[in-house]
Amino acid sequence: MAAACSRTLCKVARSFLETPAAARTGTVSFLLGNVGAHGFRRGLSTGGPGLRSRLVSSVRAGRGRVLGCAFLLGGGLGLYQTLKLSVQQHLAEEDKKVSGDGLKMTLYQYKTCPFCSKVRAFLDYYGLPYDIVEVNPVMRKEIKWSAYRKVPILMVDGELQLNDSSVIISSLRTLMINKEKSLSDVIHCYPEMKSVNDRGKEVTEYNNKYWLMLSEAQTAAVYPAKGMQKEEMKWRQWADDWLVHLISPNVYRTTGEALASFDYIVREGKFGTVEGFFAKYVGAAAMFVISKRLKNRHNLQDDVRQDLYKAVNDWMAAIGKNKKFMGGDQPNLADLAVFGVLRVMEGLQAFDDMMANTKVKPWYMRMERATLNHEGRS
Repeated sequence: MAAACSRTLCKVARSFLETPAAARTGTVSFLLGNVGAHGFRRGLSTGGPGLRSRLVSSVRAGRGRVLGCAFLLGGGLGLYQTLKLSVQQHLAEEDKKVSGDGLKMTLYQYKTCPFCSKVRAFLDYYGLPYDIVEVNPVMRKEIKWSAYRKVPILMVDGELQLNDSSVIISSLRTLMINKEKSLSDVIHCYPEMKSVNDRGKEVTEYNNKYWLMLSEAQTAAVYPAKGMQKEEMKWRQWADDWLVHLISPNVYRTTGEALASFDYIVREGKFGTVEGFFAKYVGAAAMFVISKRLKNRHNLQDDVRQDLYKAVNDWMAAIGKNKKFMGGDQPNLADLAVFGVLRVMEGLQAFDDMMANTKVKPWYMRMERATLNHEGRS
């Protein structure tokens, strides 16, 4: 609409400038006549006879060309602003698509799963919109269509399936920075590898899952200080390989804590009435026993709280006293991973003890604000 008006103004200006002076006088009379004969006379009369005579003489002398220039200038400026706005809107749409805002994302999860919590922390911090499908942990019918039977699963635009929390995070972060790649291109950089672990169970792993697939220039921009990238990758892996394994032994440490934990799990998860009853009481008893096995498997102390405290204080020591986050003034992917894992204990005794007996609270509160306020969007 604005562009059409601008073009019209330019056409009027050209025809005005190309018209002989005598004809221009009539044109001016016609244009000003749109005000209304009486209104025009009143407008001239306010300036007195001198103003009227000067205006008419200016037109007759050929200085009506100034009016044509005004039309031309106005039309040109209008066209410029229209084109500028159009380009800005186009770039904004492209940035929105690249940043992930233009993608329709659905997260299949268990709310109390630490790996799912990591993905939510990432999506929330960067302000990326997504839908949640809570999966029934017993029947898992919500993901029966998937050959990959674990959570989290992130479906993008109803077509692309991303598995593994670290792959999901690395893929989306790469897409946000590397504007030359599509998401399908990025996913191929994290190939799936199947193997058998030491207990004879087939496991699926993903190569490169802590790497962002960036050019040298992009890597230098994201990680300006020496060692930042390796440090981020190290602590992301630490969150997956060590911190996660401290959660179950701590939240199921005693029968009372196990029961409280399963009460929370049933309340927040997707269970039927009968399933919820059995999950709460049978599950709590089972996890109390399993947590003891996990303690032995991971060589934890008899008081597993001490391992949790040490891990959290090691994390805080790695951040240092002079930084708000591992990433400096803003959280990096390691901050988001550690926060996501620890967050699943909120409301339980293990979380309260951790807050009271470690140095983590100030950092944790900053992370909570950063994710709630979507601070990564800026």
